[in-house]
Amino acid sequence: MTNSNIARIGMVNFINTAPIYEMWKEKVHPQNWQVVEAVPTVLNRMLAEGELDLGFVSSHEYGRLPESYRLLADLSISANGPVGSVFLFSHCSPNELDGQLVLLSGQSQTSVYLLKIILEEFYGVCPVFQVGDVREATRKGWAGAGVLAIGDDALRLQGTEQFPWKLDLGEVWKEHTNLPFVFAVFAVREEFCRDYPDLLAQIHRELVRCRHQGLCELELVSRLVAPRIPMDPELCFDYLQGIEHDLDLTKQQALNRFFQYLIARGEASQAALPLKIVPLKP
Repeated sequence: MTNSNIARIGMVNFINTAPIYEMWKEKVHPQNWQVVEAVPTVLNRMLAEGELDLGFVSSHEYGRLPESYRLLADLSISANGPVGSVFLFSHCSPNELDGQLVLLSGQSQTSVYLLKIILEEFYGVCPVFQVGDVREATRKGWAGAGVLAIGDDALRLQGTEQFPWKLDLGEVWKEHTNLPFVFAVFAVREEFCRDYPDLLAQIHRELVRCRHQGLCELELVSRLVAPRIPMDPELCFDYLQGIEHDLDLTKQQALNRFFQYLIARGEASQAALPLKIVPLKP
């Protein structure tokens, strides 16, 4: 539990948050706004255990513990079609993966459950799944049929020819649902929302301001973060143009559809719907 002097904020350390986070880092914020950088699964755990008050977490995390969280309006990590950084890389067609071994990234909950929906519900195949370190496994020459890679790992693998099949999960979801996909949401713990509404509103407004500024300065952001992969700044710009960070009504519909699948499969709480969203206060 935090106190009124500290807000612990989780930020995904992939470049898909750069349009928000690079703008955030440009400005000096109050010292009591403490940012923690980590991969989504680590932020999920920290938020669930009360080590964070709010932050970007896997969409599935909200569906898993909806009674613990609310969602901040106008913030997400989404794609309306190809996302460019969430891929199933495989040695065979997805239709041939039944019973085959597929390595799952340990960095994201949402992408894991999305892949299972896509393969089991859309393609009608049931691979054998194993969770592990994608970068280490592919470096050593992964012997299984496929790999789910996300974020910066996916961007690095996409630039290789290690796997002949590359399935963009955002694109497949769009083809089957005609909806965007929301990979991450900005969730806040219920007690923080209840106890510190003014502090939350200040942080919320600043995050949305950063989102607007990052969209306006996307070419600059691309030049700043492309060396992390590394990738060409123009390719980075193209990639970041495909990432959206709002949570409009269509994306809310997409979250609803995703949670409907998860609830039907017993992989999310029925209390995940309807969504609980904190509006942006002026």
